[in-house]
Amino acid sequence: MHLERYDVIEDSPTSMKPPHILIVGAGIVGASLAWHLMRGGARVSVLDAKEPGGIATRNSWAWINASWGNSEPYFRLRVRAMDEWHRIEGEVPNLRVGWSGSLLWELPPDELRSFQAGHSAWGYNVRLVERAEVRRIEPQLADPPELAVHAPEEGAVEPLAATHALLAAAQGYGATIIGNNPVHTLIVRAQRVTGAETNSGPVHADEVVVASGVGTANLLATAGLNLPMRDSPALLVGTESGAKRLNGLVMSPAMQLRQTPEGRLVAAVGIKDADSDADGREAAVAAFHTMKDLLIAPRSLVLKSWVVGHRPMPKDGFPAVGRFPPVAGLYVAVMHSGVTLAPVIGRLIADELLTGKRDTLIKPYGVERFIC
Repeated sequence: MHLERYDVIEDSPTSMKPPHILIVGAGIVGASLAWHLMRGGARVSVLDAKEPGGIATRNSWAWINASWGNSEPYFRLRVRAMDEWHRIEGEVPNLRVGWSGSLLWELPPDELRSFQAGHSAWGYNVRLVERAEVRRIEPQLADPPELAVHAPEEGAVEPLAATHALLAAAQGYGATIIGNNPVHTLIVRAQRVTGAETNSGPVHADEVVVASGVGTANLLATAGLNLPMRDSPALLVGTESGAKRLNGLVMSPAMQLRQTPEGRLVAAVGIKDADSDADGREAAVAAFHTMKDLLIAPRSLVLKSWVVGHRPMPKDGFPAVGRFPPVAGLYVAVMHSGVTLAPVIGRLIADELLTGKRDTLIKPYGVERFIC
């Protein structure tokens, strides 16, 4: 996909113009926000230090879910996000989601039962399945588990392609997308953020939204603001394209595994100590062998790629979405999982910026909770 590069123009907002909103970060959250804002009538500029598409976004396993480990308020936000994915899939050209369902057995049996019972009580479509049913759902598994949870309404998206589709759609409405132009500092005047200083000079705006993923804390620090983040590395391992082996997403105790529409198998594996294997080579080889052990007739699989990605994670594990008092003109949007949440976060932030009304779904995740 080709994204135009524009000259940076200093903007002088007037009361006669719609608000000019600058988004720092062209990952999937920034892309969704840009599209929703343009549809709402704003003027939007998006800046990224590298090629549009983000860093964490392109290295995401991209599971769209409201699965285990979520409190009920966060579960409700994620369920709404799944609904929003269905909506934008019908509205954004060239955006496709694979609603293939998932099989999960990365929890002990008693926790699987508790997860299924709790989420079913909340209205989530999940059911317990035993080995025979698992084998029917995923016949290429070499050693199906005795018990798993099947969530038929979950899915995955190709994250970079989805981000490019959203950016292109925003551009179609007139958004300015500027890649390879790092933001060095936020511009603050009289306790108000008025823009950002870049390699090409200042960009001024009525509002600045920082959606810079793992770079968010460092950028906020240039305005004297502290957002506590924690490191959350993960390894993404991919094979060359091949025959169809999986019908949906698989979450085993060893790894999360899915197959792309092009036939590549993509696995996600948590890493506790990224520094001990900085480029991920040793962990990738080990993960590739684990992948082969999971599947029947694995000899034709060929390891093609791996990358250690760092997921943007506020310290308490929940999204940080909102204004950052006492500074005006600044909004923060950083979270994991950005892929699941992107469409709902983009819609709700756009509504808040354009109408001043904050949706109850994101009220628990304001940035002020980190301010002592």
